[in-house]
Amino acid sequence: MKSLNIREAVPDDIRALVNIYNHYVLETHVTFDLDPVDVDARLSWLQQYNRNPRHRLFVGVSNNEVIGYASSSQFRIKPAYDLSVETTIYLSPEAQGNGFGAQLYEHLLRSLDATDVHRCYGIIALPNDASVALHARFGFVEAGKLTEVGYKFGQYWDTLWMERTPT
Repeated sequence: MKSLNIREAVPDDIRALVNIYNHYVLETHVTFDLDPVDVDARLSWLQQYNRNPRHRLFVGVSNNEVIGYASSSQFRIKPAYDLSVETTIYLSPEAQGNGFGAQLYEHLLRSLDATDVHRCYGIIALPNDASVALHARFGFVEAGKLTEVGYKFGQYWDTLWMERTPT
């Protein structure tokens, strides 16, 4: 397995994060954003992370290049949801297949294990066998499915909701 340096995201990472995410916006159904994000909007997004131990944003760096990120975000805005988070991971297409996703996601989940987070939720646009397998590998179990909940590229997409109780 190739080596990956994992650290908290910083503002200097923003262009790499935008490029990675916009690939998924423009080329895949895995995010339901329809328009690319810009640097200013994404910089504001980045600033919500790493202010408390529940909401984290880590980047993976290989050969001095940000190749992906994993985050845990507020699940819903109402206070009763505060101990639940939504987790996500994105890798640059070139970084896939090297085990980087597993290393990065494991780092995020271990950081959450050390907090008072009660549940982690992964919401996966289907089909996406690789993401389902990654979540299952780290103890996520199926919690439910929403059918035809997103509309992108001229068709409807289902989502699989998976949940994990931190150890």
